[in-house]
Amino acid sequence: MTINPGAAEFPHRQIAAQLKERIRRGDWQPGERLPSIPAMAEMFGVAKQTVQRTVDQLRVEGILITKPGSGTYVRGTRRRLNRLSRGRYGAHRGYHADLAARYRQQLVSVRREPAPPEVADAFGVRDGTEMLVRRHIVRTDDVAVEVGASWFRVTDTNGTSLERAEAFGRPLYQEAEEVLGKRYASATDTISARQPSRDEAEILQIRPDTPVLHLLHVAFDESRKPIEVAQATWPGPMTTLTEEYKIPAPTPEPDPDPGLALA
Repeated sequence: MTINPGAAEFPHRQIAAQLKERIRRGDWQPGERLPSIPAMAEMFGVAKQTVQRTVDQLRVEGILITKPGSGTYVRGTRRRLNRLSRGRYGAHRGYHADLAARYRQQLVSVRREPAPPEVADAFGVRDGTEMLVRRHIVRTDDVAVEVGASWFRVTDTNGTSLERAEAFGRPLYQEAEEVLGKRYASATDTISARQPSRDEAEILQIRPDTPVLHLLHVAFDESRKPIEVAQATWPGPMTTLTEEYKIPAPTPEPDPDPGLALA
């Protein structure tokens, strides 16, 4: 492995490109430790600081992870983001078996809290309005891959099972529909990128400067009144968004003069 000193690209980026290519080819598997920084510096003929910049870049991109006192490792493969409406509610409003098989949801807390601005705006109430929030963490292979929360109006949930700090043997929306007497009729998903909070970075085991993808999910009843506002946050570099949908066929243009017939 070599770098081109005369290239316009910085040396650490050249090294990063080569390391990514080797990881893509499978030379280093997920969980495998890379050579030490001094060893890679000798391998590329550069200063250790250059290799450190490479490692820092690939950590931010979510490709590498550094374990203090142990070394630098290839991070696991990307997680496909399917926590949109269709994935959350599953086929025919049933339990999404694929998500259940791969991910384990841990209920962290159930309590009343002031609504943050985006949740308050979605419900159409003042910032800081007290609401019921059910917080959770989703894990796969013992690694946290999602930090989430579901918000409800206190007036709707008072005295219901939604206030209890217990998991249900079915999706949350089905429990909410039954106890609230409302049907989830439509939903909107808004995804944005931002920097993580300190707690999010700690739980997701990412650097504070690693971007995260944040989902705001608003579920409405048949009268277009919000029932639930859910938040989900994923480590951006380790998450890919994939949607599959059909493209409608073109509509034939109408005959400009339907009364005119050609002989």
